[in-house]
Amino acid sequence: MEVQSVIVKPETEKGSYRSLSRSPSRSPPPKRRNRSRTTSRTPSGSRSRSRSPSPRRSTKRRAYSPDSSPPRRSRRDYSRDRSKDRSRNYSAGRNPRREPSPPRPLIDFDHVRRQERERQMQKREPAVPRPRQDPDTEMKTLMSTTRTGGAYIPPARLRMMQEQITDKSSKEYQRISWEALKKSINGLINKVTAANIKAILPELFGENLIRGRGLFCRSIMKAQAASMPFTPVYAAVVAVINTKLPQIGELLIARLIIQFRKSYKRNDKATCLATTTFIAHLTNQWVAHEVLSLEILLLLLEQVTEDSIEIAVGLMKEVGSFLSQEASDANEGVFERLRNILHEGKIEKRTQYMIEVLFQIRKDKYKENPPIAPELDLVDEDEQITHTLQLDKEDLDAQEGLNVFKYDPDYVANEEKYSEIKAEILGEDDSDESGSEESDEESDEGESREALQRKMEIQDHTNTNLVNLRKTIYLTIKSSLNFEECVHKLLMISMEPGQQIELCNMLIECCSQERTYEKFFGLVGERFSKINRDWAEAFQECFVTNYETIHRLETNPLRNVAKYFGHLMSTDGLSWSVLSAIHLNEEETTSSSRIFIKILFQDLVESLGLKKLDERVKDPRYAEWFAGLFPKDNPKNTRFAINFFTSIGLGALTTDLREHLKSAPKAIMAQQQDSSESDTDSDSDSDSDSDSGSSSSESSSDSDTDMSSSGSESDRRRPSRSNRRRSPSPDRRRSSRSSRR
Repeated sequence: MEVQSVIVKPETEKGSYRSLSRSPSRSPPPKRRNRSRTTSRTPSGSRSRSRSPSPRRSTKRRAYSPDSSPPRRSRRDYSRDRSKDRSRNYSAGRNPRREPSPPRPLIDFDHVRRQERERQMQKREPAVPRPRQDPDTEMKTLMSTTRTGGAYIPPARLRMMQEQITDKSSKEYQRISWEALKKSINGLINKVTAANIKAILPELFGENLIRGRGLFCRSIMKAQAASMPFTPVYAAVVAVINTKLPQIGELLIARLIIQFRKSYKRNDKATCLATTTFIAHLTNQWVAHEVLSLEILLLLLEQVTEDSIEIAVGLMKEVGSFLSQEASDANEGVFERLRNILHEGKIEKRTQYMIEVLFQIRKDKYKENPPIAPELDLVDEDEQITHTLQLDKEDLDAQEGLNVFKYDPDYVANEEKYSEIKAEILGEDDSDESGSEESDEESDEGESREALQRKMEIQDHTNTNLVNLRKTIYLTIKSSLNFEECVHKLLMISMEPGQQIELCNMLIECCSQERTYEKFFGLVGERFSKINRDWAEAFQECFVTNYETIHRLETNPLRNVAKYFGHLMSTDGLSWSVLSAIHLNEEETTSSSRIFIKILFQDLVESLGLKKLDERVKDPRYAEWFAGLFPKDNPKNTRFAINFFTSIGLGALTTDLREHLKSAPKAIMAQQQDSSESDTDSDSDSDSDSDSGSSSSESSSDSDTDMSSSGSESDRRRPSRSNRRRSPSPDRRRSSRSSRR
């Protein structure tokens, strides 16, 4: 029988620790840390275990040289480095003020690459530190190089920069005034409507329109293109300004002509339509000559397209009534050309319908398209100035340089000149006596006619219209999501003159009915009061009325109303002159009015701060408004006001009153006492007035002693409560006996 020889290889060749650690393509050592055990099988079949010491247990390390291979790193070294990095990051996150540790030097094991990196680092130029700039110099450079002094400047910092510049001839000051002029003109133009145009025009003349005529033209053209229905309002504004400053009207027409040329060549229908509409209303206001409108119509109808006919029909709707009166032959020629285009039938049905609608409007004599609305007819015929600029004029200059800031060396002199012009425009001319008499006669005749018309009108005493108006206002307020939507909807409600106060009363009533005060109503009132002066005056009337009838309200509505008016006053939506209606003394105030004053001033302190409120109260310009709140006429009222404001936590507002009490002469107090006693004692002679003060004081002291003595005697006669015994009544005795039984 043959014996097969079996050769068993020892496991140390494939499973021992040393064999794995020596192979370069293997991963780090296995998980066993202390010792590595190797098991081998002998040829005889027995197993033998051998223990080899781990290289990590050895404390002696090999020396490292650049030419030799890098030292071997164990897993313990890697874990130790990771734990150090983790602890360093954690400490840096927990204590951000701690300075970060310097970066460890990069160890490159390749000596050739390390030498090359060191050579490149030596060739680098040293970093130059950034120079530190002076803050004043930085402000000046920011303000002179950019529009608003940088990408964004906080309002507080911008205000500080403006206060630091006091030289009006400097470039920085002129730039700031230029930005303020541009913002003011844009704000006034965006705010103008048919209702408040008479209030906006004086404010527009208050700005330097000669210097900002380019800004005015650009702003009004942009506003007109964005809101086409307000074109008649903008045209009326230009007509009024053109009577005083004709160069502005001429510049605006020149820019409109250039804009129409460019948009016509670019086939920009929207811009062409907006420009022609503006030119049409300027023609109605006699700012532009009718020849310009006729030239535009001739150009549009020369080469017929769908868009050109649409623009021509829109222009004829606006200016057709004016052309039918001033240039009837040319107007007939335009309609004849439109009739021929309609008969040819080469255009679409939609365009044909537009031409038919225009003929119907002409047949109705432009009832829905009057040339000038009655509320926008602000210029007399004698003051009108018409500019005859033609469409094909080549030397038109848009003066685009007026839109950009330029340094003016004669800035102060030019501002003084415009201030004189503004005084002439806004000042009231002295009229002769004859003229005044004629105006008085005309006004009397007008009043008599108005009185007759009022008598002939039917008056509804059931207040049905007023009830419906209040209902509409209430539903509009409750159906609005935010205050902006509410204001927009309320402005769309048609109200008769004098009904603005009903809207203010409804806002206050809705605010008072809430459980807690809602800022929504305050924002609506603030927006209304800042839109127009009429609304501000209406809110002032409401303040006086509500203060007089504040005793009718309960505590919660009273608190809401006080906070509502406090919001309006803190945002300057309501003039502080309404405080003159408050007289803080014991006779003219009630508990409700004192609570109203307390909540009002506490809300003002929360909004403005105690320091700013104190400055406003002690400003000598507003002394008349606060004379009733801080009375100095009578020491009694002064003490009452001091005690009131001290009790509500605003004693800092009464420093002037305390000083007034200290410095008030004793003679005034004596005279007041004399006058009070003279009123009570009618039989006293006039000669004894000088000695009445001392006698009254002596009599008062004597009376006090008599009262004290009489009081002591009465106290002696009365037995004390403890010594007194109450004898029970017979009824009580019976009830006690019955209860015992």
